[in-house]
This record gives sequence, C-alpha cells and structure tokens, in this order.
Amino acid sequence: MRDHVGMEITLLGTGGLGGLPAPGCPCAACSAAACGMARNPSSLLVDGMLLLDLTPGPALAAARAGWTLSGVRHVLLSRPRSGPLVDLPPGLPAPGRVPDGEQLALLTGHRVRAVAVDAPGTGYEITDPSGNRLLYLPAGCSPAGLDSDQAGRTQQGARGGRPVPYDMVLLDVVGRPDALAGLRAVGLVGGTTDVVAVHIGHEAPPEPELHRQLGAVGARAVPDGQSLIVGEYAAVPDVPRRTLVLGGARSGKSAEAERRLAAFPGVLYVATAGGRADDLEWEQRVRAHRERRPSSWRTEETCDLVPLLAKDGPPMLVDCLALWLTDAMDRVGAWDEERWASGGARELAVRTAKLTDAWRATRRTVVAVSNEVGSGVVPATASGRRFRDELGKLNAAIAAESEHVLLVTAGIALPLRGL
Repeated sequence: MRDHVGMEITLLGTGGLGGLPAPGCPCAACSAAACGMARNPSSLLVDGMLLLDLTPGPALAAARAGWTLSGVRHVLLSRPRSGPLVDLPPGLPAPGRVPDGEQLALLTGHRVRAVAVDAPGTGYEITDPSGNRLLYLPAGCSPAGLDSDQAGRTQQGARGGRPVPYDMVLLDVVGRPDALAGLRAVGLVGGTTDVVAVHIGHEAPPEPELHRQLGAVGARAVPDGQSLIVGEYAAVPDVPRRTLVLGGARSGKSAEAERRLAAFPGVLYVATAGGRADDLEWEQRVRAHRERRPSSWRTEETCDLVPLLAKDGPPMLVDCLALWLTDAMDRVGAWDEERWASGGARELAVRTAKLTDAWRATRRTVVAVSNEVGSGVVPATASGRRFRDELGKLNAAIAAESEHVLLVTAGIALPLRGL
C-alpha cells in the first residue's frame, strides 16, 4: 500500500462492457476514442489489495498505472453472472461475489458491503480503516429500493438514522443519471462527494462533449490508469446556480436543458406555455416533452416566475422565456400601438426588470430555455419586430446574470460562458 492519506483507487478501466471503441464500430464516439482516448471495461483496484471486476489484460493495465497485482488478496465481481468471461491471471485469487446486504471484513481493516441494485449485478460499498467510503455500481444500475429510510438503515456511516454522503461514487452517469439523482435525493451524494463516471461506452458523446455534460451535473470522467484518493474534494465540479440555454426552433435546446438536470432529484419543471385545448398538434408537442422527462419531476404551468425564483426548493427548469415574454406583452397591451406608446413599454420594462432581479437573487439551481433571435429574416410587422427586440433584450439581461450560457445548434451545445 502506498503512503497516502485516504483510500487510493486506480481505475484500470473506465469503459463499458465491450470497452471503447467497440470492435468494428464506426460511430463518432468510437472513432474519437480510437484516436487517443480508448477505455478498457471498467475495473477498480483499491489500495493495491482489492480488485473489483476482471477485465482483459488486468496485469498490463495495472503495470501502466504503476501497480502490480501481486498484493491483490480479493477479487470481487459486480457484473451479472452472464457477463463476459475473462481468464484469471496467474497468482490472483478466485473471483467471488458478496451476497446482497452482507459485509466482508478484510485483514487490512477495509470493510466491503454488497449493495443490491435494480438490475442484474452487485454494487459495493467500501470503507477503509480511516472511515473514508466509496460506492461502486455496475453498468446500468441504481441501488435497489432507494429511499431515505432504507439509506439510513443500511448506510454504514449513518448518524442517528440519517445517511452520510459517500466520499466518492463511481457509477454509470451517462446511462443512469436517475441513479445519481436518487442518491442525491436521500443524501448519499452531497456537495463534497466526488462523482466519477465509469462504464463509458459508445452511447456517450465524444470528448470533450462528454466532459462538458458530466461537469454540468457535478460529475467527471478520468482516463484509464488514473489513481484517485477517496476523500480529496478539490476536483469536484461546481454545479452552476443559473444556466441560460438559447437556441432556434427544434435546435435541441429543451433536451439540453433537461439533460443538465437529469441527475438531480425532485426537479420543478415550469411550463410557461399554458394550455391550448383546441390545438391537437401543440398538445402532441407538450406530451412528447412530458414523456421524456423523469417521472420524479413535478410540472407547474405558470408564467408567475418571480415567486418561484424567490422560494428555496429543488432545481427548477423554465421552458421557456420566449413564451413568458409573450404572456407579459399580452398583459401590457404591447400589440396595440397606442397602448404601447402610452405606458405599455414602461410596464413591460418593469416586468422584465423584476424577473431579472429574481433570477439574480435566486438561491435555487435554475435552468431557463429561450429562443435565440435576430439571425433570420426581419419580421414583416411592427409587432413582430417589437417582440424580436424585447426578447433579445430579455435574453441579454438574463445571460448577464447567469454563470453558464449555451447556444444550441443542430443538437450541439456551444458554451458561450461556462460549461
């Protein structure tokens, strides 16, 4: 064991079951990985003596990371029994699996508890002699039956029945962002938990887009062979408080906004569109949006955003500001020239200023979607040009008070500020 404070883990692999690139696959992620960022199937070496999951060529992978496998005393499997077979290197103990809920005490003072998951496989919670704790989950898995009571009963580090956040969690962030959301919901992932993405396959976007998406949800990915110290928090990404996502029609801006909050629990989705009972096509659009959102999210249809921004609460997604502005302009009579000139413009300025102030002052994690304007044909009517001008001003005001601003084009998010 090396001389360090805290548990040291070495990621012998961070890829999916078939590794990355997948053999013979011509997709963009595999093509990019073949050019310098290949990933072996995920495997974890803990303090040089515990190996989680066998992958092809573990001795070579360990040697590249500066380790040998001579000190390994236990090999545990997390993948389902039907997973790929790998030859056992000479000198390694026979691999095993801890039954769900049971604990294995090692001579080194480490404790390993098997965590039941909601898909075939076994998760492992590992505690070192100093009390540092990590959770490792198989690909495509979340802890089974995850709720605050269950977490408090089974968590080794619980205080008074309340879960204590893990120091590090390694899981399939790309494939199961809801698993990360569930761990956050019950307090097993907190602000200082180092969330590391593993099981990265060709379903993930190519780098550096992978790192941008992971950073936005407070996670990160590291190359194969990298060693990490459990309990060192310097590398934990900061999740932005306020994010504005801009884009044209059908650009993918709503999907990008939803993806940024998919790993957080209890999100409040604020739909500013309102009902259009006589428009079947619009209802179909709304239904498609609703069906792709996590079932744990709550939806509220309103344009009264200021009180919601002022409240403490779970993360909030506003879709979208352009429809909020349409409602605001309706209320001040912006489409009538006489009313606009005689006070409507001033009323709208007050409304947008109140929204901007609330956005600036909010303590919630918030993501807002808005339409980017000014890149197309000049509207043919005065009211159309007025709406374009006012939306441009509103977007600029909200962007000025946002840590992250993105422009989405053809489904690709271009960071204008932040990640």
